[in-house]
Amino acid sequence: MYFENTGLENKSAHITLLDDLMEKHGLIRATGWDYERITWDRKFVVTEGTYYLRVFGISKEGDNGSNDSIITLSKPVLGKHYFPHGVEYGDNEIYPAQVVKTCQQELAALANELEQF
Repeated sequence: MYFENTGLENKSAHITLLDDLMEKHGLIRATGWDYERITWDRKFVVTEGTYYLRVFGISKEGDNGSNDSIITLSKPVLGKHYFPHGVEYGDNEIYPAQVVKTCQQELAALANELEQF
């Protein structure tokens, strides 16, 4: 499930600023990066299953490995985890209303904070 018009799409910022802001909203980078792409995740474990809110970014300049890059964000997505296959983002998935609401609130707050920089 992609979140549209969050205010995050196509926003660019330094990787360390994004790490700090994302962590404040429960999104962690961990090992979700390579030299071009980067992903921040927030895990939700509810009765209906395990879900991940993901915010993707692309490095436009610099080096992710040395925490010195400018990242452009793309559309956030919510997916359901299926062990051992991975995360599915399809429109046919059922997403718990409370998880969707929490994601929308956190993404709105994140976009608002990012606007200040």
